[in-house]
Amino acid sequence: MEDKGVSQRPCFGELSEEQKEKLRQFKIKTRLDNERYLRAHPELGGMIGAFISKLILNKPTNIREFAADHFTTLDAHAAPSAERSDSAE
Repeated sequence: MEDKGVSQRPCFGELSEEQKEKLRQFKIKTRLDNERYLRAHPELGGMIGAFISKLILNKPTNIREFAADHFTTLDAHAAPSAERSDSAE
């Protein structure tokens, strides 16, 4: 007994070839847009680097919670130059 017809019919929720191509193009455009944004905002490299360092040092079990806390806590964003100017006064 062969199931040829079953494998040829799209499953519920399966994307058509046209939808797959649109999704692929969307992913490419999104990656390019993200890269342009990151290049235009080099300060993000420092923020991400600081987060990765803190992540490696703390080794949290819940990374999403840790990231949310890190990026919503004001102390996490204190600029080194601002700290130096405060301590110089």
